[in-house]
Amino acid sequence: MPTTDTPVESQPFQAEVSELLHLMVHSVYSETDIFLRELISNASDACDKLRYEAIARPELVADGEPPKIRIVPSKKDTTLTVADSGIGMDRQELIDNLGTIARSGTRSFLSRLTEAKDGAGLIGQFGVGFYSAFMVAERIVVTSRRAGSDEVWTWSSSGGSGFEIARGSEDDAKRIARGTEIVLHLKPDTKKYLETYEIERVVGAYSDNIQFPIELVPEEGEPRQINSASALWQRSKSELKPEDYTQAYKSIAGAFDEPAMTLHYRAEGRYSYAVLLFAPSTKPFDLFEPARKGKGKVKLYVRRVFITDDADLLPAHLRFIRGVIDSEDLPLNISREMLQNNPQLAQIRKAVTSRVVGELESLAEKEPESFAGIWDAFGPVIKEGIYEDFERREKLLALSRFTTTTGEKRTLKQYIADLKPNQTEIYFLIGDSIERLKSNPRLESAAARGIEVLLLTDPVDAFWTSAPLDFGGKPLKSLSQGDVDFDPIPLLDEKAKDMPESNADEAVTIATIKASLGDRVSDVRSSQRLTTSASCLVAGSHGPDRELERLLSQQNRGARTKPILEINLRHPLVAAIAKAEAGSATSNDLSLLLLEQAQILDGELPEDPAAFAARLNRLVLQGMA
Repeated sequence: MPTTDTPVESQPFQAEVSELLHLMVHSVYSETDIFLRELISNASDACDKLRYEAIARPELVADGEPPKIRIVPSKKDTTLTVADSGIGMDRQELIDNLGTIARSGTRSFLSRLTEAKDGAGLIGQFGVGFYSAFMVAERIVVTSRRAGSDEVWTWSSSGGSGFEIARGSEDDAKRIARGTEIVLHLKPDTKKYLETYEIERVVGAYSDNIQFPIELVPEEGEPRQINSASALWQRSKSELKPEDYTQAYKSIAGAFDEPAMTLHYRAEGRYSYAVLLFAPSTKPFDLFEPARKGKGKVKLYVRRVFITDDADLLPAHLRFIRGVIDSEDLPLNISREMLQNNPQLAQIRKAVTSRVVGELESLAEKEPESFAGIWDAFGPVIKEGIYEDFERREKLLALSRFTTTTGEKRTLKQYIADLKPNQTEIYFLIGDSIERLKSNPRLESAAARGIEVLLLTDPVDAFWTSAPLDFGGKPLKSLSQGDVDFDPIPLLDEKAKDMPESNADEAVTIATIKASLGDRVSDVRSSQRLTTSASCLVAGSHGPDRELERLLSQQNRGARTKPILEINLRHPLVAAIAKAEAGSATSNDLSLLLLEQAQILDGELPEDPAAFAARLNRLVLQGMA
């Protein structure tokens, strides 16, 4: 603790930290072991940072003491200490790192943590592990000295509204040459973590593969190392068991779930590097946070020295992959600028990306249930690659699983195998829900012919389908854009077969509707999509599809173009327009009703809801007269 003549400064926590601490202190999650795993993980990061900074500043480790982590239980004081000889923190770093959460998505995270029955997984996903110590501690004291500094600083809090910070005492300065010491004053009901066997159990389960020695310093007896401290990715696959990989995944990724896929290999040749990658089985909640979109969680090592976890070693559409790539050839002092432009790293990125996609292909073929779990969690992310990764587009399309009008988790290969005679295209329809798509009038003609249609509901679907695509020589075709012609494929639906032919003059009817609608639409034409509905809206052959336009306009990224109104000449409503006098009130009302009901079926509001209601009332009353 600081000396009595050292001024103690009190500071409030950031609002989000206060809320988080309240949850930690007053909620009892079943997996309290998380606190020790998270503190050890932070200590390991501090040791990694020291090794990295020491490349440019060797004086930081001039004492020759290698970085390590120490765990010291004291039943006498009811304290558990986790200390490291890593990079340490100065006064401002203590305030920034322990008093604020500078991350996007914090509010969403707290909301989900409040609702969770067991928040351990969420804590691990979000990376706020230090605060999990308040689940077991009623007070925490952190004392730290930045490597190369003469100053020692102490941070302390009881998990209330704020914390205290002061310059460390002379004893602190003698005890801590560099690094950080965290002293947990344990709650009465968490004293089990003072037992050496309990500490060894937690370390063995979650932290055995931490790169640095973890020493247990008992109250009696000699300190002893309780982890293997080996780079598992450098070991041969034949030496390892499935449980070794699971443990490594949880340690490297800071995860609580089981890995759905493991990829471990060593590349030899022009460049040598070891790869250990995992696909999680559960989706982190911030997968689509803007700050996260382009970032992965694959750590770059050079000859077992941690360099960064921000090297973009995999493309954004594989950002859910976790793990390590350890190069034998890159320079240890590689800078951020060099990371972006290094040709060797570019080759590693390309090769590893292809290997990951290949592993996903193999998993889909050999273990379809395991792949289905990955697809359910990360399918929308993988589909980003269909428009971002031209080189692997065909493979990613083959990997994709779709809900269609005939079933779920269908592949394009299965779709093509079931094509109707004379069918030359793969049809799809985009919307915001499966239920709404299934009732969409644009499906009518395809359904009447037994044609399978992909039903796409992920926001990313509007983007990847905007590129000209084909699979197996069959182009993909939207049912809400351009012309469609199903005529070569016979009708199977008896109701559609029995629809009476229209006696209306097509040209006159279309001209009447156009005159009534004016510039609300870009065109009016007879539809090949409809069998029982009166009308639908489609986009032109050129430009964005209807759903993509809607998404872009919501983001203020472009104005919407006027749609095309397609009409079913055999529908009684259209026939009524043909019989009405052109330009009459009835003709105008019916024409506008065609447009407005098509908008409603698209999930949109009519341009003037009040006018729509009045118009509908007039037509209903006319029908009752």
